[in-house]
Amino acid sequence: MPDEVTKLLNEVGSDDPKKGKEMLSKVYEELRQLASARMSRIPPGQTLQATALVHEAWLRVQASG
Repeated sequence: MPDEVTKLLNEVGSDDPKKGKEMLSKVYEELRQLASARMSRIPPGQTLQATALVHEAWLRVQASG
């Protein structure tokens, strides 16, 4: 997966808008899987879901850039 993302990052600068969408899709799915794994180690009763965690991380990245 990381090699795919690196390849897509290198291609994003091209004039093909599909590359950016493809990269975002792959990165989003990877982040969601990581968040889901992380959330599975947290005690029951948490209201935050993996998808919400990914969205929060994305908002923080956008705010810092």
